[in-house]
Amino acid sequence: MDVLPDHTERFLAATAQSHTDVQAEMADLAAEQGFPIIGPAAGGVLRTLARLTDAATVFEFGSGFGYSASWFVRGGADRVVCTEFDADEAEAGVDFMAAAGWDDRVTFAVGDALETVADYDGPFDAVLIDNEKHRYVEAFEATKPRLADGGVVVADNMLEGPIDLGDLLAYVEEGVSLPPGDKETRGIAEYIDTVRADDAFETVLLPVGSGIAVSTHVG
Repeated sequence: MDVLPDHTERFLAATAQSHTDVQAEMADLAAEQGFPIIGPAAGGVLRTLARLTDAATVFEFGSGFGYSASWFVRGGADRVVCTEFDADEAEAGVDFMAAAGWDDRVTFAVGDALETVADYDGPFDAVLIDNEKHRYVEAFEATKPRLADGGVVVADNMLEGPIDLGDLLAYVEEGVSLPPGDKETRGIAEYIDTVRADDAFETVLLPVGSGIAVSTHVG
């Protein structure tokens, strides 16, 4: 299912913020490996959110080699904690951050993000959830007690990725049950339901990149 008309996607791509040299290298590596990254249109949103929250600390559930973290840093984030299960990806991220001169602001923890977050008390000014889709709600619940007032939680892959958008649309529009075996689409549906029902958050979905949900903690 096409998420946006082709001309809209082209317009967003043409008007997105340009990559730095290191970000361009990261994007090239992602294309070479077929590794999904949020891209510059969604990355620009992360940069803006870091700026608006005056982010001191950002925590990421699933970071790959740090592409999304680079956008938070460009928005002025003082510290970004990246988590990545794949040690080789994390090592590549360390190298990229050093090349960009951001190694004093970005750290990588190798392992399960949902275990790693327990090592941090917060407060987090911004959080990115981009790990396994069926664990998004678990990540959100782990985030809540550590999120600063006015902090934001961003979740990726609301519209594209390892999900079936047609099934997701039928679910949100008509209440059609999701296939029981599709845990990734079910995970995104559960996440959307959870953040929309939480009175402590205001959530908006933005059709940039693979689709992101931005939930602001309003107390």
